[in-house]
Amino acid sequence: MNHRLAAIVVNGLLVALAVVSLGPLLWMLSVSFMQTGEAGHFPPPLLPGAPTLDNYRDLFVRAGMRRYLVNSFIVSTSVMLLSLLFNTMAGYAFAKLRFKGRDSTFRALLAALVIPAQVAMMPLFLLLKQMGLVNTYAGAIVPGMAAIFGIFLVRQYARSIPDELLEAARIDGASEARIFFQIVLPGLKPILVTLAIFSFLGAWNDFMWPLIVLSDDALQTLPVALAALSREHVMDYELMMAGSVVTILPVLLLFLVLQRYYIQGLLLGSVKG
Repeated sequence: MNHRLAAIVVNGLLVALAVVSLGPLLWMLSVSFMQTGEAGHFPPPLLPGAPTLDNYRDLFVRAGMRRYLVNSFIVSTSVMLLSLLFNTMAGYAFAKLRFKGRDSTFRALLAALVIPAQVAMMPLFLLLKQMGLVNTYAGAIVPGMAAIFGIFLVRQYARSIPDELLEAARIDGASEARIFFQIVLPGLKPILVTLAIFSFLGAWNDFMWPLIVLSDDALQTLPVALAALSREHVMDYELMMAGSVVTILPVLLLFLVLQRYYIQGLLLGSVKG
């Protein structure tokens, strides 16, 4: 009986925490379907009196959100694909290849994790300016091509690949490129999905760097455009909530589709690391 009561209490607490966590998101979704000015009433309504799609229509027609949505997809997808390639190659090299200074270089990379990203923004901006990449898609993509955390994540997981398997492939005459793409990558699938989600979310939600490096309004990403929208329509809560839903929906769908691999990658990576 005590175990049953404890289970009821625990489940009740979990449900309460879920309601508290999801409450703001559900209200945001509800407000996005309200008439203009309806969310400003007191007390604020929980559900729209007469649901409408006008806010979403204005968002794409009047505010030009379609262009920013495409920009975010271009930047985030490019960052995800490039980071998968470079982080995976670097993580595999640190885990399985032997070269001078490997361990000391990896320790230096880990030490760099304590440096705030904001410290590197100014020198990174000046470097990209010298390369002519400011105010281009490349300028927003290049800094996300590799990440220390991504290298660390892949390295910890790749250490579980048997050395005997790799040596057997080399004895059979397989090149390092063939070993990497045909043997290593298939074995890294769970952690690659986890890394893909991390990199896509990071690029999709990034506000500061696109704001710094992209001055052309036609190149801006969704978070920057949403901030500008809040300045232009400061009292139009319904329109801003519609913009928030559009910003959140793609990453939410991505996570829901890949959540099984994401959790599997985190669990296996923590065990194997």
